[in-house]
Amino acid sequence: MNTEKFEIVAKTFQGLEDVLAEEIKALGGENVEPGRRMVSFQGDKTLLYKANLACRTALRILKPIYKFEASNPDEVYEKMKTFEWDTLLSPETTFSIDSVTYSDSFKHSKFVTYRAKDAIADYFMEKTGKRPSVRLNGAEIVLNLHISHMSCTLSLDSSGESLHKRGYRVGQTEAPINEVLAAGMILKTGWHGEKDLIDPMCGSGTILIEAALIATNTYPGIFRKNFAFERWKDFDEELFETLYNDDSHEQAFTHRIYGSDISPRAIDIASQNIKSAGVAKYIDLKIMPFQRYETAPSQEGILITNPPYGERISSGDLLGLYESIGNRLKHVFKGYDAWIISYHKECFDKIGLKPSVKIALMNGALECEYRKYEIFDGRYKEFKGEGRNLDRRRESSRRASSPFDKKKRYDNSRNDTPNRFERPGKPAPHAENNPTKPKPFGSHDRFKPEGERSGWIHGEEAFQKFVTFKQPSLKPDDNMTNRRKKDTDNQE
Repeated sequence: MNTEKFEIVAKTFQGLEDVLAEEIKALGGENVEPGRRMVSFQGDKTLLYKANLACRTALRILKPIYKFEASNPDEVYEKMKTFEWDTLLSPETTFSIDSVTYSDSFKHSKFVTYRAKDAIADYFMEKTGKRPSVRLNGAEIVLNLHISHMSCTLSLDSSGESLHKRGYRVGQTEAPINEVLAAGMILKTGWHGEKDLIDPMCGSGTILIEAALIATNTYPGIFRKNFAFERWKDFDEELFETLYNDDSHEQAFTHRIYGSDISPRAIDIASQNIKSAGVAKYIDLKIMPFQRYETAPSQEGILITNPPYGERISSGDLLGLYESIGNRLKHVFKGYDAWIISYHKECFDKIGLKPSVKIALMNGALECEYRKYEIFDGRYKEFKGEGRNLDRRRESSRRASSPFDKKKRYDNSRNDTPNRFERPGKPAPHAENNPTKPKPFGSHDRFKPEGERSGWIHGEEAFQKFVTFKQPSLKPDDNMTNRRKKDTDNQE
């Protein structure tokens, strides 16, 4: 078995780097270093395969193969031509390349990609008179070129399509939460199945499914039909099949996961997805609006949810929804830890509870905040008098990264179209499309208190002009014939 160690890079969403680093350490990664939307580490071929199978918060697993300096696209072309491409490709091989640039010298990533493709094609034309074909979707070799200032890193993409495409989804509601984000939200809470979990606005069921996979320690990659590394020249099929079929890491889950939604259509889709993932025995579903909860499903548990951000309802209705969320938390879910992600500070304010933790997270292109509420009986002073306290240290350490306090940059994930082939004995995956994500306006431009600069707009006018909302599941709308269809793989 080849145990040679090499550099590996795992890509993720902004805000999930620490969680991904812990996952990689648990898998045996060495020299683990979190960065911006990525984690670098050392490992061998076994770890490369396992990271694709097991990492819940990774979007892609890259293997850097060539690093060089360049100040313009023509230099990229010259440096790329010097690489020994016949060690990876042949004229009969199809390939694709994606470029990401963070440099004033490389303002057009598409032109960089074009020149990089030229370098590979010309390399083979000069040596053999033939050139490999470029295939945008389903290429045999997938390359990634990352440029920061003048530093260029060429990597093999071992994943192929984004790892958030687990393969268990058979349907989705208008704005399903991204699987990687859902898993990251759960892991941020520290929950691994020690108590019951509920999502009272579950939509298509992604948080429920990811929770069940975490609680049973089931690898999310087992549902996928293929990975890009299976088409590499040095692919070790026997090693991969051993890892793929090994379930010794899985564990028993003795608690329950509860999901509900106001929409019958959403519950029907969630039920199909849950069955496709093989976790139906752990999850209870029902049609119910959050406002109608009179009792919690169990005496103790954790609540994690992604409420509507509001589109077909007015801002007053949206704020009213969050006010009712706070009301239900206080009167029904005493003893729970409640974790809520949302986009607007005004919505959080309507919950009317003091958060113990605030974490900045990206939901697609939206700069969101993920807040923890510890629900207790009586007043906060009495809560403190019993020797208990909200986690002020964690709150203050997170406050600086709040999207409501300063403008944030966001990640532009690339679009992928799946290329799949059959793997015996595992569920068939289902194709999804990736959206082109809208660019958000600066977070300090919304909900600004008095003292604003002239020309800035606020309140309802700002809602109408700037805010891109998620599709709500606030009230049933299943027969609506003109429903907008959104491509939202990167936004659930």
